[in-house]
Amino acid sequence: VEESAAPLACVESKFAVDSTGFGTVTYRRWYDHKYGREMKEHGWIKAHAMIGTTTNVITAIRVTDGNANDSPELPALLESTAKRFTMAEVSADKAYLSHANLAAIEAVRAVPYVPFKVNSNSDGSAAWRRMFGLFLYRQADFLAHYHARSNVASTFSAMKRKFGGSVRSKNPTAQVNEVLCKALCFNLSMLVHAIHELGIEPNFTGLTVSL
Repeated sequence: VEESAAPLACVESKFAVDSTGFGTVTYRRWYDHKYGREMKEHGWIKAHAMIGTTTNVITAIRVTDGNANDSPELPALLESTAKRFTMAEVSADKAYLSHANLAAIEAVRAVPYVPFKVNSNSDGSAAWRRMFGLFLYRQADFLAHYHARSNVASTFSAMKRKFGGSVRSKNPTAQVNEVLCKALCFNLSMLVHAIHELGIEPNFTGLTVSL
């Protein structure tokens, strides 16, 4: 997936991150003492992805259990994306707000556009203080960058429309691979768009594929 996005490094410098769920064919069952009967619900898994906001290509993706928190996944997505792209800014919603995440984004020389919560204050790391000041005193500028985050929702919507919003595999490893295959196919379709709309000539020279 990451290597399929690499040819677009020449046009992508702004990124957004979020997560989305994929339904599965497996069920979670439990006995509910309140209602005195067995309950069940569809299982689901979650894809955490970073995308380029110009082409909507997926630059990094991790698939986890459906109940996994979003915030801890950001550093790994950053690290994978920074290997192939020069990052100028990263936008994310409040679920990703933490001192560690802001510092991690600045560590790859990008500007973090993550909105602060109502109970946030200026105490914290240098990265936290800088962005808190920008959010507080230049909110219009901050939000103009932050709203690029809507592109990641568009990416998830397009990927599910093209390749489905659920997985059919029962094995957990196969479920992860099925989501990754959807992301790979989506990236290839975005690459075709970039070839025709932006005049990109993909160059995979030097890229290795391990089987």
